Amino acid sequence: MVTPDEAIDAIRGTGGAQPGCRALHAKGMLYRGTFTASPEASGLSRAKHLDGSTVPALIRFSNGSGNPKQRDGLPGVRGMAVKFTLPDGSTTDVSAQTARLFVSSTPDGFVDLLKAMRPGLTAPLRMAKYFLTHPRLLGALPVLREANKVPASYATIEYHGLHAFRWIAADGSARFVRYHWVPVVAEKRPASEGDGPDFLTEELNARLAGGPVRFDLRVQIAGPGDSTVDPSAAWDSTQIATVGMLAIDGLETQREHGGDIVVFDPMRVTDGIEPSDDPVLRFRSLAYSASVKLRTGVDRGREAPQI
Repeated sequence: MVTPDEAIDAIRGTGGAQPGCRALHAKGMLYRGTFTASPEASGLSRAKHLDGSTVPALIRFSNGSGNPKQRDGLPGVRGMAVKFTLPDGSTTDVSAQTARLFVSSTPDGFVDLLKAMRPGLTAPLRMAKYFLTHPRLLGALPVLREANKVPASYATIEYHGLHAFRWIAADGSARFVRYHWVPVVAEKRPASEGDGPDFLTEELNARLAGGPVRFDLRVQIAGPGDSTVDPSAAWDSTQIATVGMLAIDGLETQREHGGDIVVFDPMRVTDGIEPSDDPVLRFRSLAYSASVKLRTGVDRGREAPQI
């Protein structure tokens, strides 16, 4: 299997992953908020942040590129990562993006795609060869194209978790779910060519001056034929539960100063939630550790979730 360092090298080969920055989603801002679970949530998982009490949340909106200076008006996947603080002081994370599906079922396939995307005269030939050897990606192109559209606001678009997690209730019953953040206020206008290079952050900050931005957290519950280990495969299940609401209040200005390092790791789960055996999900935690070490020189050590 490909190593995390090889994956980061492949990302850099496409023009991303600049030194001192996150390998991907380098341009982003932190916000503070609260999360309150719905009554339905506690029947699906015994996790403490799903018991109905209000818990603090740290949120990061981002562009998908590894270039921290990329203009917001360029097409690309957008991210929304949320860190919940539990009553005992521990945290658990949800990572989501505008794409409903990942581009590959394995880390190796993802790295092969990055290598095919490297700029150069032979790039079209490399991409054609990749599509021939990975024909399923052709079917996902409409989904990926939609995910790369430039939004008018971070606050009015949907974000989707790529991976399956096993939710375990107090009675021992269990089910696999995928996460979806759905804005309470839907998008009303397309992005404009006249918008500035940082218009997504500027628009969100102006919006927050008028009050909180809210998202519903919905989970899609897997059906018997839905893969829990392949993030590139869509689910057929139509069983959806609204399990809580996130209220974003404003900018978080106290974090990521000095030696403070914030990592949103989907493998950071808590009692009542277990990761699936999705190889991409488990690889992400290793890649985050490698990225942190490269950009800060810090070894995550015990802070990293155990795989």
